[in-house]
Amino acid sequence: MAKLKVKTAFYCQSCGNVFQKWQGQCTHCQEWNTIVEEVVENKGTVPQWVKTDKEGLKAKPKPISEIDMDSERRWMLPDVELNRVLGGGLVPGALILLGGEPGIGKSTLMLQLALQIENLSCLYVSGEESEKQIKMRAERVEGMQDSCMIYTDINTQNILKHCQRLKPQILVIDSIQTLQTPVIDASPGSISQIRETAAELLRYAKETGTAIILIGHLTKDGMIAGPKILEHMVDVVLYFEGDNKHVYRILRARKNRFGPTSELGLYEMRETGLTVVNNPADLLLGKRNGLLSGTAISATIEGMRPMLIEIQALVSTAVYGTPQRTATGFDSKRLNMLLAVLEKRCGFKLGAKDVFLNITGGLKVGDPSIDLAVLVSILSSNEDQVVSSKVAFSGEIGLTGEIRPSSRVEQRISEAEKMGFDQIYISSFNKVDIKKYGIKVQMVSSVNELYEALF
Repeated sequence: MAKLKVKTAFYCQSCGNVFQKWQGQCTHCQEWNTIVEEVVENKGTVPQWVKTDKEGLKAKPKPISEIDMDSERRWMLPDVELNRVLGGGLVPGALILLGGEPGIGKSTLMLQLALQIENLSCLYVSGEESEKQIKMRAERVEGMQDSCMIYTDINTQNILKHCQRLKPQILVIDSIQTLQTPVIDASPGSISQIRETAAELLRYAKETGTAIILIGHLTKDGMIAGPKILEHMVDVVLYFEGDNKHVYRILRARKNRFGPTSELGLYEMRETGLTVVNNPADLLLGKRNGLLSGTAISATIEGMRPMLIEIQALVSTAVYGTPQRTATGFDSKRLNMLLAVLEKRCGFKLGAKDVFLNITGGLKVGDPSIDLAVLVSILSSNEDQVVSSKVAFSGEIGLTGEIRPSSRVEQRISEAEKMGFDQIYISSFNKVDIKKYGIKVQMVSSVNELYEALF
């Protein structure tokens, strides 16, 4: 019998680019000695769980009007923050990819979710830890349920056979880089293995309606390890962010076929696991001395959630000749634009001064309505005058120095009122009935008008 021909290709382990032959340097990412040969095609058997008809077809085309929808379109999870980031719950048959830095809490978050689910069956599969190690971590989690099943293996065919027998509604894989399928003759973690194992799990999720959550490793560049096609294959891409030296974690959606990508979830790492941060002000508003200048509070919106964040600025005379412009959590190009507006339209001489900007809590905010608070913090530091910690700001700055209106300003005002603020400055172009609020709403139209009102 003729031996089956196996097709191979050369992949860059750094960026995933494909080459027809080996070469020393990747022409895409410019890295050296990262190109390796891997199997890309090898004929295997059809998995037992794939249902086919007499003609060997798995499914047949049908009109969209004849497609049946389940009465329960989403599963509500015990984690309210995860429900918010997913867009209102977990969709049956969804394939979700969760990435994050080592030690940030990805496995803890998923194990905690699997142990706390009551009305849904869950199978937690680990290719990195033994059953005893998982039990040791599970004993720290509060509210552990017996409905969660634990299994340790890296062979996808064995995993799917157990799934066919147990029929779990949720399958957690920790992690996708450890899985291996016998269809491909390559080591676990290689590009071809990650692509093929993800494809098998994707087919299983769509055929059976099982929601699958994949935990993925990150490279040194902060990207999920493996081919870029992995992120295109899945329905949702989540990133778990934060600093190992701090207790707070942020869950973001980079891709979501079933909801918005602007939502975020806030967690706090404790000895008993991750707990939900019900009041974001505890994280985002620092306990500061009221006599310090250079700080301002902005009323922003992330997704559907209004939040108050603290912005800090430091303006000082440039020591080394060339002034520095450094922003943490804020677009540095937009900071340069705002400084140019202050220089050109308002007459502030900041060209020879260093400007450092920071958004507390580790957030990266892209809402243009925080421009007003950024300018106030810069002016407060430059004039060395304190802005009251009971005053909030919301407005976008135009190139002519005008203050443009904010979207959904009613939610911003209500959040500031709920948090006990006395005043909030907004654009005079916003159509708002200020009489219905208990907080004092100040309407301003330009940066010069704002400066005269504050300083």
